[in-house]
Amino acid sequence: MRLSLLDRSRTRAGYSDADAVGHTVERAVAAERLGYHRFWVAEHHAVPGIASASPPVLLGALGARTSTIRIGSGGVMVPHHQPLVVAEQFLLLDALYPDRVDLGVGRTLGFTAPVRAALRHGSDAPDTFPADIAELRDHLDGTAAVTARPAAARTVPVFVLATGRGLAVAAGLGLPVVIGGPVLSSPSLPDALAAYRTEFRPSSRAPEPSVTVALDVLVADTDAEARELALPEAWAMARSRQTGEFGPLEPVETIRAQPWTGQLRDRVEAHLAQGAVGSPATVRAHVERLAEVTGTQEIMAFSSTYDRDAQAASDVALRDLVLGAPRAR
Repeated sequence: MRLSLLDRSRTRAGYSDADAVGHTVERAVAAERLGYHRFWVAEHHAVPGIASASPPVLLGALGARTSTIRIGSGGVMVPHHQPLVVAEQFLLLDALYPDRVDLGVGRTLGFTAPVRAALRHGSDAPDTFPADIAELRDHLDGTAAVTARPAAARTVPVFVLATGRGLAVAAGLGLPVVIGGPVLSSPSLPDALAAYRTEFRPSSRAPEPSVTVALDVLVADTDAEARELALPEAWAMARSRQTGEFGPLEPVETIRAQPWTGQLRDRVEAHLAQGAVGSPATVRAHVERLAEVTGTQEIMAFSSTYDRDAQAASDVALRDLVLGAPRAR
């Protein structure tokens, strides 16, 4: 089993957006030392709780501070970008950090209507996602009508961040997929993955289908402690349903001191139930169950909490239970 991290540069109350980006770089350095396989960053625009809006720029900083771990995007939202420009950005990263750069692509349009309008992507815009990925792949491979540069090794693998429809797109293009969120609890997931594997068309980039599971993971000594660590993210998600704004992570004591409605409590509980949150034994059972259902050989954890020390300890504990604790020398 491979183990990777997706970090969204979550902002925290009392810290600046610049601090959040710096925290991401520090976590990537730690992840490399721990033996994680990949470290990916996200693209979110004008979201108060997330400081990462430009994966290529942030990946440049991560590559400069690390030397072996793979770095990538989880993902670049292709509807907002011209395929040629994305190819140029990632070919440049590949030239700087050879054989270490991944390109995960998605189709999320934006958190709110004003953000979508600012990105020049209205609700009536045509769905060009499959064609955009195909064009992007051609630019990366050097087979398009124009040659994207730098035209060096061209070793950038492409992953599709997939829902049910995205699985079909990935199968047709012969690309690996990353699945996560509500799709993991869907009763149709086994059938959807079976169809992806059956319909997969082998390509020069991926000779066989590949599934990575992106999962919200927090590990602590006990289930109760882990749930407390997961509360800031669950609270921010639940509150966003009420306010329309996904805010910074808050300390647990601040959250506990605020008024809770029954609806808010239900939404927090629903969010906590989606992830692998608990003691090492609880998380191990959750990961093993997902591996059996999905056939995945890679877990990509995307957890976040207000307490950075507890986050770092969770990353260590997850490494230990999936990859094994390092042997004493």
